[in-house]
Amino acid sequence: MTWYERREPWQAQKEDAREAGDIDYARVIHSASFRRLQGKTQILNLGDSDFYRTRLTHSLEVAQIASGLTKQIAKDYSGNPICSHLPDRTLIQAIGCTHDLGHPPFGHGGEVALNYCMRDHGGFEGNGQTLRILSRLENFSQSSGANLSRRALLGVLKYPASFNATNNQVPALEKSTTTVSLIDVKCSKPPKCYLDSENDVVEWILKPLSDAERDDFQAVEQKADKHNKTNHKSLDCTIMDVADDISYGVHDLEDAIAMRLLTREAFENAVTPDSSTSFLDALKEKYPQECGNNVYAYFVDMLFGESATRKRCISRLIHHLITAIEVVEKEEFSEPLLRYRVQVKERQRALLDALQDVVRDQVILNPSIQHLEFKGQKMVVSVFEAMASDPLRLLPKDAKIIFEKSGQNVRVICDYVAGMTDLYLLKTYERLFSPRMGSVFDKL
Repeated sequence: MTWYERREPWQAQKEDAREAGDIDYARVIHSASFRRLQGKTQILNLGDSDFYRTRLTHSLEVAQIASGLTKQIAKDYSGNPICSHLPDRTLIQAIGCTHDLGHPPFGHGGEVALNYCMRDHGGFEGNGQTLRILSRLENFSQSSGANLSRRALLGVLKYPASFNATNNQVPALEKSTTTVSLIDVKCSKPPKCYLDSENDVVEWILKPLSDAERDDFQAVEQKADKHNKTNHKSLDCTIMDVADDISYGVHDLEDAIAMRLLTREAFENAVTPDSSTSFLDALKEKYPQECGNNVYAYFVDMLFGESATRKRCISRLIHHLITAIEVVEKEEFSEPLLRYRVQVKERQRALLDALQDVVRDQVILNPSIQHLEFKGQKMVVSVFEAMASDPLRLLPKDAKIIFEKSGQNVRVICDYVAGMTDLYLLKTYERLFSPRMGSVFDKL
């Protein structure tokens, strides 16, 4: 039993020079679910511009940063036992490319909507859907989805506890409205988890662990009036997670400034000289002639200046954070893939936290973004409920066949809606609900 086994037996042809990570990476980037990420929102609504990032470009950037982090650990910790357990380049890129596969149309609004729709059928959570796609829904094997290696799936398992083990809230409608039915977002947010439909998959992933280590790895922190929280991630997952944080904090910041959704004043109020000291010190040391006497002003001038200058600053920020990686050990685990974790050093983490906070507070929570997320959420619920009301009549042929084979499992309808791109969801909504007459030639 190894971390590179697959759930369904598979043997490379003798002339195939690829290793396990190469196979995993190839299956991910050739998958339909990966291609669909080009049509899913990262932050801004598709159609507003052709410049900003989609979930596809974001995932590619996360994969590249994760690869860089792995190289950095190997350099900085040469001779350390962790080096013999680091993932190879293609394996960590495969994990980075998969991390957003399960996110539904219209981002977290769509996630809340589907969790509400599935409130009596096991719930919905985007990371859990990623594991479901890779282990069930992709078509590279008879019944094991993409049939990735055990290690790749362990890296994808961001929250190693089930929906039932973490869920503490019951999705419901808002009680404050009288003429419109609206979802209560606060109580309808899903826990961070995997879906109970994949219990057997997770059992297989964690099979190399001892019973005690498996129990510790899957333990949750009990929360009063909140969802329970997992405590652990694997080595590969922490690399991917840090890469995702860096991309979110830096690349999404770049989009926000370029689209003029973030003002200089708001940035300066949120990302202060105190939270930026590590980067300011690095700039002063490496580029003393450029910086002048006021390094912080130079930093902000670069970000809010011309696009070429901004790109140079973004590149320097990425480099600064990648080279600030450190290894921590969880001594309660003997399995190296659980024992070793990576994180950003404390000073640089303060900067990254400030960057992420300003993106969240000034961009994601911006009313113009929230209006679109709210509208998308309503459309997701409407399409789901229409399909669920008469699936044998309304589901497209391929989805209907799967639905019937499943014993008419509502999870299949959820899979179908979650897999839609933003535009496909919008067109489906219009076809079902718009007064405009549709056509039999509209593509389903």
